[in-house]
Amino acid sequence: MKKIDLLSLVVPTYKQEKTIVKNINALQKKLESLQIPYEIIVVVDGRLDKTYENLQKIKSRLIKVIAYKENLGKGHAVRTGMLEAKGDVIGFIDAGMEIDPTGISMLLNHMIWYDADIVVGSKLHPVSQIEYPQFRKILSWGYRSLNRILFGLKVKDTQVGIKLYKRNVVKKVFPKLLVKQFAFDVETLAVAHALGFTRIYDAPIKLKFGKESSIKNTKYWSVVWSMLVDTAAVFYRVRIKKYYQNLK
Repeated sequence: MKKIDLLSLVVPTYKQEKTIVKNINALQKKLESLQIPYEIIVVVDGRLDKTYENLQKIKSRLIKVIAYKENLGKGHAVRTGMLEAKGDVIGFIDAGMEIDPTGISMLLNHMIWYDADIVVGSKLHPVSQIEYPQFRKILSWGYRSLNRILFGLKVKDTQVGIKLYKRNVVKKVFPKLLVKQFAFDVETLAVAHALGFTRIYDAPIKLKFGKESSIKNTKYWSVVWSMLVDTAAVFYRVRIKKYYQNLK
C-alpha cells in the first residue's frame, strides 16, 4: 500500500453530550495535521440525551452524523458507521478520547509499511504509553490469552478502541458480523482471519484510562460475562459451524 487516498474514521458515541463537541474538534484538528483527505462519521448510539443536538453545532462538510433512537450497542454503532464510510482505509476510535488521537498517524504508517489488512492499537506494544488500572490489566491479560487459544490470533491486544482496516476487509467482513456489544472487536478480527485477511499488526497507542469511561458506568461483571458468552458464540460460528465462511 503506497498511499492513502481517503481515510474514514468512525466515532461511536453514547450519552456524551458534555464532551462530544470538544472531542470531535480535537480529533478533526489532529486529522487536519496529517495532510491527507479524511471524513469523520459520528454514530450516536441512541438519542438518549443531547449528544446528537450538540453535534449539530459543528459545521464541517467533512463530518457526517448518524443517529438512531434506541441504544443498540457499540458494535452496532461501529458496524453502521463502517458500512457508510467511503475511504480506502476505514477505522474507528472511541469517542471519549482516552486514546490519544495522535496515535492515528502511527497506525496509518503501519498500514502503509506492512501493507496490512488490519492495524490494531495495542496496550502491549513496547512503545505504548499507558495509564491503566492494575485490575483491568489482569482481566485484559486473561481475555487475550483466551482469544489466542480460541482463534489463533497473533496480535497481543484485541480490545483497544482504535483500529484501521483496508476497505476490502470492511466490505467483506462487517456485513457478516452479529455481535452488537463488547465482544465485537474479537468477532471482527476472528472473522477477518478466517476469511484469509491474516496481515494483522499491532501498533503503539497512548492511553489514559479516565473516570468517564462508559464501561465504568455499567454493571462491570455483567459486561465481562456477556463478553465471554459472545466470545464463545463467535468461536462456535467460526471454528465449528463455519457460519461466516459459508455466507455469500
